[in-house]
Amino acid sequence: MILVTGGAGLLGSTLIKILLANGKKVRATFNNTSLQIAAHPNFSEIKCDILDVYALEDAMQDVIEVFHCAAIVSFAPKDSQKLYKINVEGTANVVNACLNAGVRKLVHVSSVAALGRALVGTYIKENTAWNDDLLTSLYGHSKYLGELEVWRGVAEGLNAVVINPTIILGAGNWNEGSTKLFKQVYDGFNYYTTGINGFVDVKDVAKIMIQLMDADITAEKFIVSAENATYETILKGIALGFGKKLPSKKITPLLAAIGWRAAAIKSKFTNEEPLITKETAKTSLAATMYDNSKLLNMLPNFKYQSLGDTIKNICSDLKNKYC
Repeated sequence: MILVTGGAGLLGSTLIKILLANGKKVRATFNNTSLQIAAHPNFSEIKCDILDVYALEDAMQDVIEVFHCAAIVSFAPKDSQKLYKINVEGTANVVNACLNAGVRKLVHVSSVAALGRALVGTYIKENTAWNDDLLTSLYGHSKYLGELEVWRGVAEGLNAVVINPTIILGAGNWNEGSTKLFKQVYDGFNYYTTGINGFVDVKDVAKIMIQLMDADITAEKFIVSAENATYETILKGIALGFGKKLPSKKITPLLAAIGWRAAAIKSKFTNEEPLITKETAKTSLAATMYDNSKLLNMLPNFKYQSLGDTIKNICSDLKNKYC
């Protein structure tokens, strides 16, 4: 039995579908959002809050491999306590449950936000030292501390691998996560930035996780990123995929500063997540590049899908789903 935590998320649900297609027997946990997985003889689900150690113990029954995808991604200050509870304490609980159940291996999903920052013009690598500079978010800090719980488990005898994905793109709920970018462009969002970040197809992340689980690799972490690209390239690619007008207004640092403050004020009245925060505004303007060579050297037969194909396929899937 394989256990996937966070099965309702974009990555978790994609991973489950690929595992089932490969003939694996899968159990998945969910908390507040039920799973949208078609009935399958090799699939079962269990409601489980990773903060509940007894529920985790039940979920681990007969499990030999664990993919830990459950986490909260937020850059809103009001979610700070929740970030540390789920991403740190929750991960510690999963690690402890794996040790107690004697699982063969854990693959933990972290984030490039948990890596250190590099000098402008240089690439961030797995061994880039963590630092608490101004570009470090509460989310990133929580994921960094979560990684430390995994390494603590390794020291106690757990076989584990950590992945640090960049921005994951997939045809999920376009009102949530990174898929919001697609809906915004579809709805006529006309702004772009020239900031640089790493991007990767959700299917590639899931396939890499499976390969790392099956490989004789432990106590290692890997940046998972297909390409470094500007937000301008991504947004204009999405516009082309939807047949929409290309974004033409460049966001300056001043405009971004006004934007996140206005969004913060609006969210207080609407009680909705702000469209942009101080952290995401900074990220969208920064040139942050990632070195993906370690993973490709360790998995020489793996090849990432191009961002162009990823965007084209996601736009097609979203049009079929929502339009």
